[in-house]
Amino acid sequence: MLTSPVRLPAPPRLDALDREYRDAARLKRRATMGVAVAVIALALFSGWLVGADPALLARRLPVFFSYFDRIFTLDGGARAWTDPREWFWGLRRWLRLLGDTLLIAYVGTFLGAAGGFFLSFASAANLVSNRWLRGTAKRFLEFCRTVPDIVFALIFVVAFGLGPVPGVLALLVHTVGALGKQMSEVIENADRKPIEGLTAVGASWPAMVRFAVVPQILPNFASYALLRLEINVREASVLGFVGAGGIGQDLMEAIRKFYYADVSAILLLLIGTVMLIDLGTERVRHHLMGAESRA
Repeated sequence: MLTSPVRLPAPPRLDALDREYRDAARLKRRATMGVAVAVIALALFSGWLVGADPALLARRLPVFFSYFDRIFTLDGGARAWTDPREWFWGLRRWLRLLGDTLLIAYVGTFLGAAGGFFLSFASAANLVSNRWLRGTAKRFLEFCRTVPDIVFALIFVVAFGLGPVPGVLALLVHTVGALGKQMSEVIENADRKPIEGLTAVGASWPAMVRFAVVPQILPNFASYALLRLEINVREASVLGFVGAGGIGQDLMEAIRKFYYADVSAILLLLIGTVMLIDLGTERVRHHLMGAESRA
């Protein structure tokens, strides 16, 4: 089978195309360099505006690293890892408090994920045509995720007293806002064909959501909820600083009283726990995303 030969442009035409390509590439490089210079200039200006002193950072940086050297030194002067029994003297208590932190994160994530899941449908533009209802849901989600969770924890500590309840409520509110926003975007990117098909046959709004939307977004929702659980474990440990339960309260006390070895021991327990949770949730997320791609 004969094929027609490929006709190349004449040399002058090739030169013109090459010049156009080089000019376009040059303009793109200039635009990229311009954006980079603008971002760096804004960062430097912002640092100057808020009083961030690079010279102070350079002078105090050795003190920062010396603190880490100090927390791995026992009271007797020996390195902490040479005497694990003395280093982790409060292991039984710390593990119990760490279990409280995990339970606070789990309950807050579970309840917050449920609230965010239902509110995400009300804030999705492709499911709700009423602007007032959709706008109210969006503003509520913005409020939940904009206010820092430690501020919510302080408010709930004043209202309910010290303990795990303020921590659970703070994580619940923040999780509602974060997951509600993420899931509303997933819903808005869902395939329109099942939605239009069920609407055309007269299905009610709840039935359309149940059978056309939920099967599409469920793997993504589970993946985001697992990621949020990992985040909330870290957040729950910080909320303990304000008396919201968990191991954070002991960590804050060790920092305030300069119990250096205790600080490193508690930090290692937290880091190890978060790593294990990260490994477990990562495998589950990959499994869910693999099942979604196969579907």
